[in-house]
Amino acid sequence: MARYVISFDDGAMDHISDADLPDVSKAAHAVIQEAVDAGVWVFGGGLGRQQASIVATDGTVTDGPFPETKEVIGGLVVVEVPSRQEALGWAAKFAAACTSAQEVRELLPDPELDAMLGARQR
Repeated sequence: MARYVISFDDGAMDHISDADLPDVSKAAHAVIQEAVDAGVWVFGGGLGRQQASIVATDGTVTDGPFPETKEVIGGLVVVEVPSRQEALGWAAKFAAACTSAQEVRELLPDPELDAMLGARQR
């Protein structure tokens, strides 16, 4: 099984009117419930608009990214599925529910991390 990040850009849902937002939220939560019921949901959530900090290798903290940044992730979902095709299918469901395009990327496998998590669950 592979893990995929399904994400959308900050502002991708700005076209949704306040009146339509409850229906979009309900549709999105229905897809989340479907993913949970299917056993593919790993994690997901929205990100605060432009509320990020950069931590350097020496621990120095600076504010960023800044508004002139063109593309910032607005939210993401992680699913664990057997194929990219299935991940694209879930992305299509989220795109329809959220009325915004979704980007799909495979997370790199990390057998060492999987072993750590497996040992923790025992």
